[in-house]
Amino acid sequence: MTEMKREFEPDRYREGSTQDERLLERVEDLQAMGMDAWRIFRIMGEFVEGFEEMSEIGPAVSIFGSARADSDTDMYQECVETARLLGEAGFAIITGGGPGMMEAANRGAKAGGATSVGCNIELPFEQESNDFIDVSIDFRYFFVRKTMFVKYAEAFVIFPGGFGTMDELFESLTLIQTQKVRHFPLVLFGSEYWGGLLDWLRGTMVADGKITQEDLDMIFVTNDPVAARDHIVAGYKNRIAIRGGS
Repeated sequence: MTEMKREFEPDRYREGSTQDERLLERVEDLQAMGMDAWRIFRIMGEFVEGFEEMSEIGPAVSIFGSARADSDTDMYQECVETARLLGEAGFAIITGGGPGMMEAANRGAKAGGATSVGCNIELPFEQESNDFIDVSIDFRYFFVRKTMFVKYAEAFVIFPGGFGTMDELFESLTLIQTQKVRHFPLVLFGSEYWGGLLDWLRGTMVADGKITQEDLDMIFVTNDPVAARDHIVAGYKNRIAIRGGS
């Protein structure tokens, strides 16, 4: 099949461009449109690899946060402790596999004797996996990677972060609100960091009727690793009970 359409890449792409960028590029010529159709096989392959790699990790928690967090900060250490407690409670830990809070969560997973998973992503600037990962999976497409974060997690813990962290936060809230996922604990760690956002959601979105207070009640805010662990464990037990123990 013409070497899978030369790996779908015509010469016009700039050096360093990612597969996501190429997929999302608007195309007008027929050759490029044909390349888009062939990308389906690569996307399908990523889903298959992700499902195969992660199907054996057992109950897990996905932890998000900034790649720019330094290891000497209190928040980094609280992330390590939260992941350690969740690991000791029987949860694998899933992160984006990079530095900062992702490294902290993977480090905590190792300390807690849990399976430590890193779902890395292809970026224009290189992101290397951290040193605390047992299962490492590389993704080219954000939407495939994001599916793995949700599909194999029983809960999310979201530490302070930037746009990527916000993306995961609001995607998870949307999935819970629309009942695409059910009985899914969502923990925001760091009340001071998240306070301004929550005030805006309450004072603007709720006040204007765009969301309800019940929507905001989906979020559990804490500064305590033990409280985060206990909230997730309780939610997991409730989910198992509703499933009928299956």
